[in-house]
Amino acid sequence: MKAYIFPGQGAQFVGMGLDLYEQYPQAQEFFEDANDVLGFSITDIMFEGTADDLKQTRVTQPAIFLHSVILSKVVGEAFQPEMVAGHSLGEFSALVANGTLELEDGLKLVAQRAMAMQKACELQPSTMAAVLGLEDAVVEKICAEVDGIVVPANYNCPGQLVISGEVEAVNIACERLKEAGARRALVLPVGGAFHSPLMEPAREELAAAIEQTTFKVPGCPVYQNVPTTAVTDPSQIKANLIAQLTAPVKWTQSVQHMVADGATDFMEVGPGKVLQGLVKKIDSQVGTSSAQPGE
Repeated sequence: MKAYIFPGQGAQFVGMGLDLYEQYPQAQEFFEDANDVLGFSITDIMFEGTADDLKQTRVTQPAIFLHSVILSKVVGEAFQPEMVAGHSLGEFSALVANGTLELEDGLKLVAQRAMAMQKACELQPSTMAAVLGLEDAVVEKICAEVDGIVVPANYNCPGQLVISGEVEAVNIACERLKEAGARRALVLPVGGAFHSPLMEPAREELAAAIEQTTFKVPGCPVYQNVPTTAVTDPSQIKANLIAQLTAPVKWTQSVQHMVADGATDFMEVGPGKVLQGLVKKIDSQVGTSSAQPGE
């Protein structure tokens, strides 16, 4: 059984999507519509902007979403997902791919999510850090013992966990994690503490937008970041999507559940190959590949 997976923030690169725009009239139409919906030319930034331009949260999130969903539209008849999942932002791409969301509705929500997250980041200095080489339980225990807000945010694969929170609390946690034997505990160049309690203002803002958006019964299950198991009920999908902003991304557990439910091949739809690498570290027996247009 083939599972389709969709990347999140960090997979962007300058020039992303240009090949699709130039080769497929359908893709060009989607991109031009997106410029109208967003109220600025995201295609100019994606195709010709600088890495710094593309790194802004308000640009990065819709750019990755667009690249992923437009690629899924031009893959051809081969694109018939039996299960989908997305890493953080990628969950919105997955929900368009399985028919839960219309592309335009998904884009509007992603744009609102990005702006809300950027505003939340500006309210309080905060950051994230990658922790390599420790058991999840050790990282969880050390975070819980640090004063201030610092929590596990991304369970990416065994031995790779990202923590998130207030700048001072994250720095203290990093020192203690190194003392506990972490191979690395490295603060990341991100705008704020995603998937932590500090995203609560963004969660409230996004919740209002999601509640007003139509979510249809999907064509196949989505394995969401929060419960990590198969979900098909639209109201539950909404609730999980809202919870995701302040809850950790449990990617390891999501992939494990997909494999347990029959996934043997994982196809990454969108920029980069980050998720394929994580999937292989979670289960070396499954196949991985990148979606190619026109397959």
